[in-house]
Amino acid sequence: MEDLEKLYTSSKIFVVIPVYNESAIIQSVITEIQLAGYKNIIIIDDGSMDSTYEQVSKNDVIVVRHYLNRGKGATLRTGIEVAKMLKADVVVTIDGDGQHNPNDIKKMLYLIWQGNDVVLGSRLFNSKGMPIFKIIANYFGNLCTWILCGLWVSDSQSGFRAYSKKAIAMINTRAERYEYDSEIIREIYRNKLKFFEIQIEVRYTNYSINKVSKMNIKNGLDALFKMIIY
Repeated sequence: MEDLEKLYTSSKIFVVIPVYNESAIIQSVITEIQLAGYKNIIIIDDGSMDSTYEQVSKNDVIVVRHYLNRGKGATLRTGIEVAKMLKADVVVTIDGDGQHNPNDIKKMLYLIWQGNDVVLGSRLFNSKGMPIFKIIANYFGNLCTWILCGLWVSDSQSGFRAYSKKAIAMINTRAERYEYDSEIIREIYRNKLKFFEIQIEVRYTNYSINKVSKMNIKNGLDALFKMIIY
């Protein structure tokens, strides 16, 4: 445990946050991550049409802007590439809508330092409070991911994940939008990366549930089609 604490203080840990029209919540997300002890924050603004970019630019964070909306996959790929250029030892991806608890990051880091290449946060180990339509949609996503990518995981659509330096060097994605999460599972399988799933806390609010830019049936079918052709 002492060795792990040394790694915690000496490693270059970067938290990557993809955002699109998150002006109502993004400041509290940044503050919560910083209070949890993570200072290396990379925010990729995916062509927001509100004041998101102006708000995040006032913080002590790294900000990159897509002037056109390109999608979740393209945004995360940009963020991870920036982290690689900054010599990251570990990259953590977390959603920008406040659903995730940054205190869960430390558990992920421990599992990375214990030899895992990727740690996947799972909302379905304890789905209490999760809207039933999200539970059904996620199980459907898991099934499609298993059929197309060859690996069964409990929550293939979770955006809360941690990657080792080895993983970010080996993973190669092309997905631009929501199919990105499943493509990562394919890359884990293809590269024989060691992975672990952990339960994460998810905070469902009216804001996060009612977001316009979120996974829905149309986006899900589009992601499935793109998974098939990749």
